[in-house]
Amino acid sequence: MSKTYKIAVINGDGIGAEIVPAGVAVLDAVAEKHGITIEKKMFPYGAGYYKAHGKFMADNALEELKGFDAIFFGAVGLPEIDDTLPARDYTFKVRTTFKQYVNYRPVKLFAGLESPLRAKKSEDIDFVVVRENNEGEFVQTGTTMYPDQAEGMAMDTSIFTRFGIERIAHYSFKLARKRKNRVTNVTKSNTLINSLAYWDKVIAEVAEQYPDVEYHKMYIDNASASFVLRPEVFDVILTTNLFGDILSDLGGAIMGSLGLGGSGNINPESEFPSMFEPIHGSAPDIAGQNIANPIGQIWSAAIMLEHLGEKEAAKDIVAGIEHATAQGNLTKDLGGTASTTDIANRVAEFIQTSKTVIA
Repeated sequence: MSKTYKIAVINGDGIGAEIVPAGVAVLDAVAEKHGITIEKKMFPYGAGYYKAHGKFMADNALEELKGFDAIFFGAVGLPEIDDTLPARDYTFKVRTTFKQYVNYRPVKLFAGLESPLRAKKSEDIDFVVVRENNEGEFVQTGTTMYPDQAEGMAMDTSIFTRFGIERIAHYSFKLARKRKNRVTNVTKSNTLINSLAYWDKVIAEVAEQYPDVEYHKMYIDNASASFVLRPEVFDVILTTNLFGDILSDLGGAIMGSLGLGGSGNINPESEFPSMFEPIHGSAPDIAGQNIANPIGQIWSAAIMLEHLGEKEAAKDIVAGIEHATAQGNLTKDLGGTASTTDIANRVAEFIQTSKTVIA
């Protein structure tokens, strides 16, 4: 019996208007193959909406979005809009309202691509950054006083709770059991001796409940160097909101381009819809040229389907990406000449003509 999923589609800004339709085309192809029904509704939210209405979303947006199974999102931000606003008034608002406390960002070297790390192969670059998504350094609890005066000051306060740390830790250890049974806690508790020492303490307590999973602690400076020198040591990286934001972009770079990175803002309990988006920004400087790399958006579609329980469909999308890159279908950021729509068409054609991938 066909399953039906309601998906909210939000292009956002810049290249979102090109890469999201590319991702939707692949979604439609894989849905047809697997007998899945996807009911889509478009929403115009983002910085463009802000320019027209003075807000990033309609007043009832979150209430309406709550009724969907997932949100398929592009990117938010325009150069003429204050760049502190999109995170506060769109991204963080969605992530916290819908308790999307897991930011899941896989890093993988696709077939046919050469990493900037010249000695590393696909078996060396295959891990997941699990970023705590609702607490930590990005809670925006702080103040600015007398900003234009000599005594001006600004302060942001990080917030780490036992509840928040435990739930992201349990998610990470359970994920590791499905992968290579290794969790690396990336921290900086030798200098942030209150917040991140507590983070480490709680994670270590959770680790004791998973004796079958290898557990390591690594400081952020060492982890950053290890991404470049020895990425093969990583499986599941468990880290904070700020560190995860930075490390996942570094992960995109060692794959070959930020345009390759997909992600999910996940509410594991499915009490609320999760939101799936590429790791990069809106790139307005290349918008409208049909040259943006849609693979991060397409991979986000696979992550979305996996979260919804459609694992075989998700595998088909990843296989389609691998086929496209292996055949040399590369966009400008990867040194190729393929357009955004070319990549989407290649992936969709592979899905439609290939047998279902069963791993």
